[in-house]
Amino acid sequence: MPARTGAEFLDRLAAARTHVEIQGEALTGGVAEHPAFRNVVRSYAELFDMQHDPAYRDVLTYPSPLTGEPVATSFLMPRTPADLEKRRLAFKLWADRSLGMLGRTGDYLNSALMALASAADWFGQADSAFARNIAAYYEKVREEDLLCTHTLIPPQANRAVTGSQQAGGALMAHVVREDDNGVVVRGARMLATIGPFADELLVFPSTVLRGTPEDKPYSFAFAIPSDAPGLRYIAREPLDYGRTHFDHPLGSRFDESDAVVVFDDVHVPYERCFVLGDPELCNGFYTATSAVAHMTHQVLARTTAKTEYILGLVTLLTEAIGIGQFQHVQADLAEIITTLETLRAFGRAAEADAAVNSYGVLTPAWAPLNAARNLYPRLYQRFPEILRKLGASGLMATPTEADVTGPAAADIDTYLQAATLSGAERVRLFRLAWDTCISAFAGRQALYEYYFFGDPVRMAGAYAGSYDKTPYADRVRDFLRR
Repeated sequence: MPARTGAEFLDRLAAARTHVEIQGEALTGGVAEHPAFRNVVRSYAELFDMQHDPAYRDVLTYPSPLTGEPVATSFLMPRTPADLEKRRLAFKLWADRSLGMLGRTGDYLNSALMALASAADWFGQADSAFARNIAAYYEKVREEDLLCTHTLIPPQANRAVTGSQQAGGALMAHVVREDDNGVVVRGARMLATIGPFADELLVFPSTVLRGTPEDKPYSFAFAIPSDAPGLRYIAREPLDYGRTHFDHPLGSRFDESDAVVVFDDVHVPYERCFVLGDPELCNGFYTATSAVAHMTHQVLARTTAKTEYILGLVTLLTEAIGIGQFQHVQADLAEIITTLETLRAFGRAAEADAAVNSYGVLTPAWAPLNAARNLYPRLYQRFPEILRKLGASGLMATPTEADVTGPAAADIDTYLQAATLSGAERVRLFRLAWDTCISAFAGRQALYEYYFFGDPVRMAGAYAGSYDKTPYADRVRDFLRR
C-alpha cells in the first residue's frame, strides 16, 4: 500500500477496536466519531491527504525502495544533503498545516523508526532476530503508512524511587512471563499522546536503567497494535468542547489526546520485540542509533513553524489595536523574532554540519539540535505571556460566534472594532489569541512544550555534564599563566 489518503486513515481507524476509557465511558471502537476525537482525527486525515495533493506530494513522498510506490518522506534514509533538506521541507509542510500545534504527527516517530532500522545491526548484538524484527517493522509501517504513538515513562506514583521499586514493581509496565511465542506485559506507562487514534503503540525505553537483575523485566522495546487484546488507554479530559472553529479555533482542530496506557497481560509476539531484558541496550537506544538526532530534526521544524505562527499572530494583534509604535511592544516582537532566527540557525547548522554515522546514514549534527531542544521548552513559555500582556483586557472581551451573528452584532461592530478590523474581525482574531495563551488548550500546549523531551532541569544537567568544556577551561588557564 502506498502513502495513505485521509479516507484510508479514517477507514482503518473505523475498523479498529481500540479500548479507550474517557470521562466514565468505555469505548471499544468508534473513536473516529467520538466527540473527543472527531475533529483532531480529521485534522490528521488532512495531513494524509496532503501526500496526494499535486502541490505537496513531491516533497511529502518518495518512491518506496520495495515497490516504487510513493511512501512518506519521513521514512527516507538520508544519504545526501538533498535528502536531509527534503525531510526538513516535508516536516515543515505538515507543521505549517497545524501552526505547529500538532506535536505527534506521524513524521516524528517515522523518523525514529528510520534511524532504528538503519542501525539494525546494533539490535543484533543481543540476538540477530532483533535486527530482523526492527528492519521488518520499519518496512511494515512505511509500506502501510501507519500512524504510531509511543509510551515511555512509569506512572507518577513516587518519584523518590525508581519505577521498578514502585508498589513492589507492580505499577510500571514489565514482563511477567515468556512463552514460546513472545512475552506477556503487565502494568502501566505514560503518556501516549494520540494513543486512542493511533494505529500502533511503540513501547520504548526512556528512564535510565541501572543494569541490575531487578531491571531486566523493565528493559524492553516493542510495538503492538493499539487495539491489542488487554491494552487500555485512559484518556484525559478532552479540550475540544464541540464548539465552532470561530469560538475555539485551535482546540476544535488540534486537541491531541494524552493517555495513560494499561497493559493487562498483553501478549507481545517475539517478532514485535526489538530489545528484551537488556538494560544496557535500552540505555543506548536513542543515542547509539542516531534516533534522537533525527527525531529532534523533525521537532525543530515543528517548533520553527510554531514560532512563525506566534510572530504572525502577535503582529496582527499589535496592528489591530495600534500598539506597534510602543517600545516595550517592539521589544516583545524582537524577542519572538530572535527566537525564530535562533531556531532557523540551529536547523541550518545541524544540516550544514551533518555527517554520515556508522550505519551509513547522513545525520544532522547533534550539537545545534541539542541546544535547540534545551532552549525551546523555556523560550516557548514567554509566548503566551507576551500575548496575555499585549492583548490585556481584550482577551476577556471575546464574545462568541453566536453573539457576533446574533442580536449583539451591531454593538460588537460599534464597540469592539479595532484600528484595522471590524468588530467581528477583531473578535475572531482575539479568540485565536485567547486559544493560544489563556484557554485550557493553550495551557496544555505550554506544559507539553516544557516537558517535550523530559524534565528540563534534568536535561540541563545532562547537557552540561556531557558538553566538552575542557578546551575553554584550558584557554582560561593558559591566560592565567601569562
